[in-house]
Amino acid sequence: MDQTPISRELVDGLIAQMGIQDFAKATIREVKQVAATAEKQSGVEFIKMEMGIPGLPAASVGVEAQVAALRAGIAHSYPDIQGLPDLKREASRFVRAFVGVDVAPEGCVPVSGSMQGTFASFLTCSQARAGRSTVLFIDPGFPVQKMQLQVMGVPYETFDVYDFRGPLLGPKLESYLRRGDICAIVYSNPNNPSWVCLTEEELEQIGRLATQYDCIVMEDLAYFAMDFRKDMSVPFEPPYQPTVARYTDNYMLLISGSKAFSYAGERIGVVCISDALFHRHFDALAERYEGLPFGLVFSTRMLYALSSGTSHSAQYALAAMFRAAADGTYRFRDEVRVYGERARRLKDIFLRHGFHIVYDRDGDEPVADGFYFTIGRRGMTSGQLARELMYYGVSAICLVTTGSHQEGLRVCTSFIEDHQYDQLDSRMALFDRLNP
Repeated sequence: MDQTPISRELVDGLIAQMGIQDFAKATIREVKQVAATAEKQSGVEFIKMEMGIPGLPAASVGVEAQVAALRAGIAHSYPDIQGLPDLKREASRFVRAFVGVDVAPEGCVPVSGSMQGTFASFLTCSQARAGRSTVLFIDPGFPVQKMQLQVMGVPYETFDVYDFRGPLLGPKLESYLRRGDICAIVYSNPNNPSWVCLTEEELEQIGRLATQYDCIVMEDLAYFAMDFRKDMSVPFEPPYQPTVARYTDNYMLLISGSKAFSYAGERIGVVCISDALFHRHFDALAERYEGLPFGLVFSTRMLYALSSGTSHSAQYALAAMFRAAADGTYRFRDEVRVYGERARRLKDIFLRHGFHIVYDRDGDEPVADGFYFTIGRRGMTSGQLARELMYYGVSAICLVTTGSHQEGLRVCTSFIEDHQYDQLDSRMALFDRLNP
């Protein structure tokens, strides 16, 4: 009789020891710990797909600029709370080059990664108007953003976009917005975990409703320009990164250095606030923060209280990466395209062995190949599938932890090694035989 690569007793025992009662709700860190311990105790290599960490070297243009700044003595100086002027200029230029919209340098504010950017944005948006503090998530999404709101005590609503694509998205959004308590709409594009990319039709609906109901859109561009179905590599030429900014002035764009530039360890990104929103005065903010407009509340109050600025040397790194990308001398998309190739090969293996792609289309197009994708298995719940795959030395997280209502798993391509494709193929062939 065929045996699974890792004994069921070992995996089940580790899950029990950790006190995980429902494996469908296991966190990324818990799944990682079970996989690491099972790998060590069994001697069988795990194919690890649970962690969304960049698997490529950091962009050398950034490293060189940061090292030069440190050697020049910048570490002894506090950074300006508004950000390094050079970074602000280059961020504005980068947005023009690859998003195709104009945001003034003053509205491009450096943050300690998009995580800090969302935290400060949530604080500012939820305090802007009395009686309007609820955040609306277009899910699935990044679970930690909801944890941030729990830490703040800010309420939120969420719905799974799976059944509300295309013309259905607008009416679904409006059903929440017409209540009058929503301060901000949040989504990632491309999406973590599903890798769906909102279409122009969908972005237009979001923008139109954001204007109609005076709601702020927080567009998380952590996986900037990583829809590899389109060539968005040429600066200042379309096609550009799709964005709601073409359809409303009520937007904040969160651009991270972590994935596009593999600069996750230095915790650096920018929040780009539209010119109109940056200078807008909200009565509740003005009363609480000495009459300051939205953008200055964000930087001189929220960010100042959180960290008194963003790593000085890392700002030099991001400025150099933005500059080189906009100059066309650093083709960052060429370096990260490997994630798309990995996804294509991994999907082929799973599909040949009886799995299906859960979030599979953007309008009339198959979903792109990229950093993440989603898999399901007919007749299995998310928890059953995640646990069963652990017996085959494959780790992934359940979609339920991301706000999805679908049965399936998120697969991350970042740590896949070349030799693991054959491993996965043989293990999924065995999986298929034992789970007909």
